[in-house]
Amino acid sequence: MMKKAFIFDLDGVIVDTAKYHFLAWQNLATSLEISFSEEQNEQLKGVSRVRSLEKILEWGGKTISEERFTKLMSEKNEEYLNYISRMDTSEILPDVPRILDYLISKEQGVALGSASKNARIILEKVELYDKFHSIVDGTNVSKAKPDPEVFLIGAEALGVSPENCVVFEDSVAGIQAANSANMISIGIGNPSVLHEADYIFKDFTEIKEEFIDTLVTTQKV
Repeated sequence: MMKKAFIFDLDGVIVDTAKYHFLAWQNLATSLEISFSEEQNEQLKGVSRVRSLEKILEWGGKTISEERFTKLMSEKNEEYLNYISRMDTSEILPDVPRILDYLISKEQGVALGSASKNARIILEKVELYDKFHSIVDGTNVSKAKPDPEVFLIGAEALGVSPENCVVFEDSVAGIQAANSANMISIGIGNPSVLHEADYIFKDFTEIKEEFIDTLVTTQKV
């Protein structure tokens, strides 16, 4: 059987930490007297912390000092870390372990490709750390999605060429990153949002082992 690389985003794909980001960003926005909706939070998926705060300030028409900007980013991360410190295996999204175990049984490469600097902590909390042959997170990359850097590093770490990689993503920026890296892109979530993906599933419960077998023998054209 052919060796491929299957690269997973973290937030919204393996675990739903988006809700914790939303709460932390909402509290930050409130402190700046800026309203912040769940729709706006969707636009921050896969986006760096710096750019996320810049966007919130743009939406609110506010400018702040560099010192306060840095302080707010730190406070947001501390609040988020407080939420994830209480995570456990119950936070894993449906059927993710089944797909990971199947890929491992088929001796396929499995990597994480996430913008989160907290990815390793989260994987340890939900007891999935050992399922990944390579973990690429916000501490390894300098360019945020839709730049494909995070996925290209993951492919290189597994010794697999980009056209032999499959990416699971829940964000538009992540799908665009996978596509620009010439990797097969699989959207996990809303088809109307993730329409640029090669394949789209509501969640992993819809993904059959036969489909994974097909991916193993398919290259990105």
